[in-house]
Amino acid sequence: MNLKCGIVGLPNVGKSTLFNALTNAGALAANYPFATIEPNVGIVPVPDERLDVLAKMYETEKVIPATVEFESLAGLVAGASKGEGLGNKFLAHIRECQVICHVVRAFINDDIVRADNKIEDDIVAQAKDDIDIINLELRLADDETREKIAAKRKKDTGDENVPYLTDKPVIYMFNVDESGLTDIALQDKLRTLVAPAQAVFVNAKLEEEMAGMNAAEKHEFLASYGVENDALGELIKAAYRTLGLQSFLTAGKKEVRAWTIHQGDTAPQAAGTIHTDFERGFIAAQICSYEDLARLGSEKAVREAGLMRTEGKTYIMREGDVVEFKFNV
Repeated sequence: MNLKCGIVGLPNVGKSTLFNALTNAGALAANYPFATIEPNVGIVPVPDERLDVLAKMYETEKVIPATVEFESLAGLVAGASKGEGLGNKFLAHIRECQVICHVVRAFINDDIVRADNKIEDDIVAQAKDDIDIINLELRLADDETREKIAAKRKKDTGDENVPYLTDKPVIYMFNVDESGLTDIALQDKLRTLVAPAQAVFVNAKLEEEMAGMNAAEKHEFLASYGVENDALGELIKAAYRTLGLQSFLTAGKKEVRAWTIHQGDTAPQAAGTIHTDFERGFIAAQICSYEDLARLGSEKAVREAGLMRTEGKTYIMREGDVVEFKFNV
């Protein structure tokens, strides 16, 4: 399965700038509402240092990471559900996403206009107002959808699985200024504002400056601001926690690859993410932990240490399992 994340927020909160930084896609970023006319889509690899370690161990150049698909949607405004701004055509795109990333302006800058032209003096209070506007529009859009479905069911009683917007999990990405990246008091207030949802704190302009840097350069650059991880890493971690996801790995001469599954999935279910035949004809799974494999340096050493296991259909997969599935169709 691939993770699909919709990026939403009011105009001029930094959505397009963050999207560019996350995907290096070069989407238009401009200081006026609705610079994003169509949803920008970008598919990016999930950073996973384990894959490089395994690629060297198995002497393969083919590395396939898990991926995340981002959709950056045009800035919503009050009344979007009724057609204000660019209207509710953008709300339809969110329905296809597994998780919503709500970008919230949490900085003061009079040079970047707000959609409502308000003057900021309290970051937390303004963030709450902005969040309430988006949440209200999502609720109103769902109400309209329910009315349409109710009318339709009078003619057709068939069940429909409707992806209501307000049912989707939300991660809040607060776009802070440089000082906000290490302002624990501010971050605690903003976390409390959206609890129990996950909160991520980034500076969109710094993320944009890191475009084209390698991992080591990014780490050094962020460290100079007292930050450990970039926006992509933080957002993916938050998404995995929010959705209850984890990764398992496959490795061999042909390729090294990461696969995304749900926590609690069994070995046959994990096999099914590779191919439905693997799940249908599942016999067993040969498994070791990535930590043991990396520490000992080879499958042979893992076997000799008695750390290679054969698991059956009831085995519950764990994060970082390195697996070879046995199947027969």
